[in-house]
Amino acid sequence: MSTQQKRSFAVIGLGTFGTTVASELARFNNHVLGIDILERNVANVAETLAEALIADGRDEQALREAGVGNYDVAVVAIGEELEANILCTMNVKLLGVPTVWVKAISRTHHRILSKMGADRVIQPEQEIGRHIAQMLHNPLVRDYVSLGNGFHVVDFRVPESLAGKRIDELRLSDDFDVRALGLMRGSEFLSCESGSAELQTDDKLLLLGRRENMRRLGDSL
Repeated sequence: MSTQQKRSFAVIGLGTFGTTVASELARFNNHVLGIDILERNVANVAETLAEALIADGRDEQALREAGVGNYDVAVVAIGEELEANILCTMNVKLLGVPTVWVKAISRTHHRILSKMGADRVIQPEQEIGRHIAQMLHNPLVRDYVSLGNGFHVVDFRVPESLAGKRIDELRLSDDFDVRALGLMRGSEFLSCESGSAELQTDDKLLLLGRRENMRRLGDSL
């Protein structure tokens, strides 16, 4: 069993977001505890997760009895109830959970949670919104991953207009300060180090660079 498989997660708040996170973590063979104050939400995941309990995240003692303090990671996924979200975050920190991720609903909420010591604050609607907008803005972008500090890895679909061109002909580094990491053609990975790889329509070109430079490249096409 790998190190990743041995990690344990407590997901508190089993709405759409929390249920999705918990179910996916369980699918990756992690030990997952799901907690919600509503019986119907707990029932929905009872057969998917290792454990599912009805408890109030605002109640430190209830979380203690559930063994939340023994988990590697706590995910506070309580949604619109700001007070419950903050109190639950405080409780899992008090219980000594090593890593705490929390869902936020606003920029102010984000700042509060950060000051409370949350290791990662997520605003799912904003993050997904930005992701979708990027792909809508440039249909050649199939997907992308933010690496922080403004850098992204982009899965770029090669259009027909670039078919037959070599990587070095695109002058990605010189003109756009963007680096080609590799090329996927079906299930085959092709290196772009020499710049001699010849592009075909619908190849997946994996690019590394800053967002503004990626945008200039996309607009140029």
